[in-house]
Amino acid sequence: MTDKTIDYALRATWQTVARMYNEEAKNFGTTMAVGFTLLSIDPKTGTPSTALGPKMGMEATSLSRILKNMEEKGLIIRKPNPEDGRGVLIFLTPFGLEKRKDSKDVVLRFNEVVKEHILQEELDGFFKVVETIHNLISEKKIYPIDSTYNNNQK
Repeated sequence: MTDKTIDYALRATWQTVARMYNEEAKNFGTTMAVGFTLLSIDPKTGTPSTALGPKMGMEATSLSRILKNMEEKGLIIRKPNPEDGRGVLIFLTPFGLEKRKDSKDVVLRFNEVVKEHILQEELDGFFKVVETIHNLISEKKIYPIDSTYNNNQK
């Protein structure tokens, strides 16, 4: 495929962004995945562990590994969920809150610099396109479950 496809542009751009975030995260002794997790945990009320995976679009196995690593580094603590005896809430420690602020600052800086170089109407158009792509995929409008394409693949 060529670099003129929509998925190539999305993938290549995201890989560049992820590489940039990982390089920056090294300056704080962490990774992009840990920073993203810190930003996904509610700093006041904690977050149920079962809600983190879907919120982040991540598989449970990968998330478990990240959470174990974060707990070992003293970024989070796990507490039983008082509303669900089987569940666990993930809370940020004071150190985790500090690292969350670092992660937030990095993300805000990225957004500020991009906004300095892109007109607001272009940015609005970008968000509209991304939302449309997301909806087309979520609503199974590209590869419907009962489509001829899927039936021919069996």
